[in-house]
Amino acid sequence: MRIFVTGGTGQTGPAVVAELVAAGHDVTGLARSDAGAATLEALGAAVHRGSLDDHDSLRRGAEAADGVLHMAYGGDFSDLDDMKRRDRTAIEALGGPLEHTGKPLVVTSGTLVMPEGRETTERDAPDASGIAAFRIAGERACLDFADRGVRASVVRLAPTVHGPRDHGFVPMLIATARATGCSAYVGDGANRWPAVHRRDAAVLFRLALEGAPAGSVLHGVAETGVPLRHIAQAIADELAVPTRSLTPDQASGHYASPFMARLYAHDSPVSSARTQELLRWTPTHPTLLDDLAHGDYFTPAGQAV
Repeated sequence: MRIFVTGGTGQTGPAVVAELVAAGHDVTGLARSDAGAATLEALGAAVHRGSLDDHDSLRRGAEAADGVLHMAYGGDFSDLDDMKRRDRTAIEALGGPLEHTGKPLVVTSGTLVMPEGRETTERDAPDASGIAAFRIAGERACLDFADRGVRASVVRLAPTVHGPRDHGFVPMLIATARATGCSAYVGDGANRWPAVHRRDAAVLFRLALEGAPAGSVLHGVAETGVPLRHIAQAIADELAVPTRSLTPDQASGHYASPFMARLYAHDSPVSSARTQELLRWTPTHPTLLDDLAHGDYFTPAGQAV
């Protein structure tokens, strides 16, 4: 299958591109810089120059493909409306050439769109007032194509996609613990975060492209919910610092921003049972706590900068 990929040079993207190439797919990745192009070429992918704002380029990439995987997302987080518009219009440009072809369009979202405080499944509706509600517009733009002859599906990734050279939320926690001399959590730390290893996520993206039914919502989650207290304790053990419980007010000053304080207090357990059954996806790589104990999170090569 000829697959056009956006976001192939981000944190998760290279693992996905490598998985697709290893499975025999012909991958072309969107690149807006020479460095991005070099990364894609090193992974065995062809390069398509452009950006998410260059809709003509996106359409040309999709027109030449048998399927599209959209992982790129970005912009100015101080202007969420513009980020939503940018993502939605990019998805519309990518999906348009696939109409009435039965070809796959797979778009990335996050499980943080789901309601807080209870274990949710792929059948539950996202929370329009939640912490990641800005991702919902992109989900809808993708799934709308399911009624227009496109095998459209959404993959919601866990907030923690862990593995070598992670530069996401867990390294931020580690950096904060180093800077403050304690590994903190909010309240009793019982709030839960889903997690998935990057290589397991890569397999899920491949399976979605190869066979997810039109209109599918898939959860890229290997662990339903890891308590933040356990994550904080693992960090404390590695850094030889104490743990500390914070009130919500204390958390706002402890973490990088009030948003991050809210995020680290978020309770968002998510099931992927239906995804695993539907696509016969079985995560096999290390858990988050295993990665914290044995991965590169505390080595110079793996430390967040």
